[in-house]
Amino acid sequence: MASTTRDLTQGPIGKTLLVFSLPILAGNVLQSLNGSINAIWVGHYLGEAAITATANANNLLFALIGLMFGIGMAATILVAQAMGARNLAQAKRVIGTSATLFGTASIGISALGWQFSGHILDLLGTPPEALPLAVAYLRVIFLAIPLLYLFTFVSAVMRGAGDTRTPFYFLLLVVLLDTALNPLFIFGWGPVPRMGIAGSAMATLVAHSIGFGALLAWLRWRAHPLWIGSAELGLFMPDGRILRALVVKGLPMGAQMVLISMSMLMLMGMVNSHGVELSSAYGASLQLWTYVQMPAMAIGAACSSMAAQNVGAGLWKRVDATARAGVLCNVLMTGTLIALAVAADRQVLSLFLPDGSAALETARHLNHIAIGSFLFFGVTFVISGVVRSTGAVVAPLVILALALWGVRVPFAQWLQPVLGVDAIWWSFPVSAACAMLLSLGYYRWGGWRKAHMLAPAEGHLATPAEVGALPPSPVCTEAGLPQRQAPAGARA
Repeated sequence: MASTTRDLTQGPIGKTLLVFSLPILAGNVLQSLNGSINAIWVGHYLGEAAITATANANNLLFALIGLMFGIGMAATILVAQAMGARNLAQAKRVIGTSATLFGTASIGISALGWQFSGHILDLLGTPPEALPLAVAYLRVIFLAIPLLYLFTFVSAVMRGAGDTRTPFYFLLLVVLLDTALNPLFIFGWGPVPRMGIAGSAMATLVAHSIGFGALLAWLRWRAHPLWIGSAELGLFMPDGRILRALVVKGLPMGAQMVLISMSMLMLMGMVNSHGVELSSAYGASLQLWTYVQMPAMAIGAACSSMAAQNVGAGLWKRVDATARAGVLCNVLMTGTLIALAVAADRQVLSLFLPDGSAALETARHLNHIAIGSFLFFGVTFVISGVVRSTGAVVAPLVILALALWGVRVPFAQWLQPVLGVDAIWWSFPVSAACAMLLSLGYYRWGGWRKAHMLAPAEGHLATPAEVGALPPSPVCTEAGLPQRQAPAGARA
């Protein structure tokens, strides 16, 4: 059967980037709609304390799995570089090692999270009326983590290989299942007991169990070129060389997510100190902001995979062109969404709050101040993704640390005596603008082009210049991607 992978080292930059990113954007829309529909069920029918509980629990969840996302991003870059270098065997070695590491660690996170979620939520200052609900929700979510993040991992490495359509189709299945099962598990029906807020998390667990199993079965049936079949199970034994790259490069990328989530938790603690009304207003705004940042997330992810393939092929002009096209797309798309979100924020924010809630006007006010930060965020996300595609992961981490912990958190905390609670909302655009300027400066003057994922003396992936000097593989298709000789199995 024909491969679904895509060569991102050929064709017009803008069109290729757009076509490649559309399934990612559609997937982000699906996930956001899924989260929003679930939030509507929770907020409208279970009350303000319930939506506050889910906001606190989801922020904690994001922090705990951040490092694993970094390993996933490192694996995606390694796979994309290998595909750009026409080295299918190396791509499969990366997948085998990273899948073992990713799966083992996610199980450990799941077990620890189940045990200590209540203590951590209490330390974070979750409002007392929301704490039992947050614990009930989060414990079930922790049971879903291995399936949820293995599904995300498989989707990510497929994007690295140039395939964004397949992950989208199976994400659609997961979202449809999750959306349909939410009211069933929340309210109960027939033999299904009423589970309340824990039912929302149970729907996520069941949906991802079915979706991940179906994805693996489909890839095996399709004889996907990256599938690791029964004759290749030895690839799941960790390769020390690749494992080192995943950890050394993945941890700084994961640490960026931890810094983001920890800063959000710090801000959530500040918001919680002002009571449930402000917390619910902030939680509703977070739902809206999820949509506004979708173009940045989609274009940024597409740019990272596209740049990594071109780094692997040594095509530096295409790397720079990818960055320019990504920034332009983000400015246009994110700017349009910001304008629409401000114009219709009353109608949208009211979906996530109980009818007649006093928190609505508070949510509108903070939204008007903070939402512009996502324009700067989009530029930073693209630039950081392109920079990381070579293996330069420390500088983006330092930039993010300065912007969040050197600007955002101190601004929000220290200026409250002057600006009141508005200091929290103004900290978003101020810190995001700082991050954008620092990222652009590093892109222009930094040494990121000299970085590498695997040491030249150790790996099958040499420096980008060395990879670019390699002759093309004699078994490549016209599209430039590896042609498999005989399926040994099958495998954003």
